[in-house]
Amino acid sequence: MRYYKRHWDESRGDKYDHWGSATYFFEADDDGSVVRQVEIYQGGRILRYCEEHPKDDYGMLTDQPLDIGDFQAFEISHDQFDLAWPAGSDAGPVGT
Repeated sequence: MRYYKRHWDESRGDKYDHWGSATYFFEADDDGSVVRQVEIYQGGRILRYCEEHPKDDYGMLTDQPLDIGDFQAFEISHDQFDLAWPAGSDAGPVGT
C-alpha cells in the first residue's frame, strides 16, 4: 500500500461549502485504487471512507484510481496516515 496527503483549496461547491477547504489522506494500492480515504475540513468535520463504508450523505470513497505520478510528491508514511485514521476507528463522519 501507498499513502498520500494532499490539500485542496477548492470549495466543495455544495451545501457543505461552509466546512472550508480540506486535506485528503489516501491509502491506495500500487495501481492507485483507493482503499481508505480521510477528508479533514477546516471547519472541523472529518469524513472517513473505506470499502466497507464507501459512501454516506456527505460524500464517498473515490471511485477513480489516483494517478500515482501526480501524487508522488504527496506520498507520506503509513504512520502519518494512521494519525488521520487511528487503528480501530470506524469509517464514517466525525466531528461537527
